[in-house]
Amino acid sequence: MKKKRIYLDYASTTPVDPRVFDYMKKYFFQKFGNPMSLHSFGREADEAIETARKQAADFFGCEKDEIIFTSGATESNNLAVKGTAIADSLRTKGSPRPHIITTSIEHSCILSACQALADRGMAEITYLPVGSDGLVRAIDIEKSLKPNTLLVSIMYVNNEIGTIQPIREVGKIIEKANKNRDRKIIFHTDATQAISYLDCRIENLGVDLLSMSAHKIYGPKGIGCLFIKKGTPIKRIQDGGGQEFNFRSGTHNVPAIAGLGKALELVETERKKVYKMVEKLRDYMISRIMKEVSGVKLNGSKIKRSPNNANFAFKDVEGEGLLLGLDLEGVAVSTGSACSSGDLRPSHVLAAIGLSDEESHGSMRITLGKYTTKQEIEYFINALKNTVSRLRKIAGK
Repeated sequence: MKKKRIYLDYASTTPVDPRVFDYMKKYFFQKFGNPMSLHSFGREADEAIETARKQAADFFGCEKDEIIFTSGATESNNLAVKGTAIADSLRTKGSPRPHIITTSIEHSCILSACQALADRGMAEITYLPVGSDGLVRAIDIEKSLKPNTLLVSIMYVNNEIGTIQPIREVGKIIEKANKNRDRKIIFHTDATQAISYLDCRIENLGVDLLSMSAHKIYGPKGIGCLFIKKGTPIKRIQDGGGQEFNFRSGTHNVPAIAGLGKALELVETERKKVYKMVEKLRDYMISRIMKEVSGVKLNGSKIKRSPNNANFAFKDVEGEGLLLGLDLEGVAVSTGSACSSGDLRPSHVLAAIGLSDEESHGSMRITLGKYTTKQEIEYFINALKNTVSRLRKIAGK
């Protein structure tokens, strides 16, 4: 009998939607040209890129030339953080080094990019704390602004605990502050986990820079984009042939770019339906787990949370053992960010919301997607109960 396989790790990556894959296929075989070439093959490829650029611009409510294609959110985030710092250093020679504000629960690529600038003496960094609910207070951002503040980078939806940050409120604070400043504050958000479920129109968020990856929205891996508002001072961090308006050199990955555009188009048409379906299943799952499994608590805010995310701490259970036990039952979940799965240190996100090392090591992230069914959730809950019980018996608890 074939073993059941259930995927509940959609925050890590998503399967490519068959409609996206079908749309991409022709750019591997029939229309495979280099878009920088002037002949008909190149023009076909360039047309695919510009179609995807328009799809992205329509999704975010911006101009086409404000969309820059990258290899994914990690590159987009590095370009946002380092590119603004480089531009500032060129523009304000002799001035105090720029000040960057971010939070203690950002994705590791943001934290690492900020640390890299600090290590080189190119920026001073403020890492704002969050409450036990995993939310940063907009007032803390306002209080942290300095005359030399260059950039505020706040993740829209946290990748581990799914908390939704007050991006609009922060945007209004920055807009107000900029009215009395010569050195404008740039506002960036990593919206990677928000695209499938939340409003990401630029005018509503008030951001100057926005990052995302296609593989979180049923598109291909290795492709993403960065929205750069016109007039935002930012310099490239990669040199070469001058592609992407000279912001990101390198031969275009045409099939992936086409897939990104198609994936965004599908999200726009299906978001409300998927949101309701996923949230209903997620809430059902949380309710049953909280009632039927002892010694468990939900990490982060239950209300201001992405509809597909649930992160639990299980008492007297080791998270890695729980993950592997569930994997033996055919269920795929996560103990935290997939990008840091090889790191044995406690999650920096869970530490930031006040969990002890023991609680952090006993935590598990479950993320649902548009292909998740109630039958899969039922199977998962039963497998979870059995696995937790077995692990606690082994531990003598």
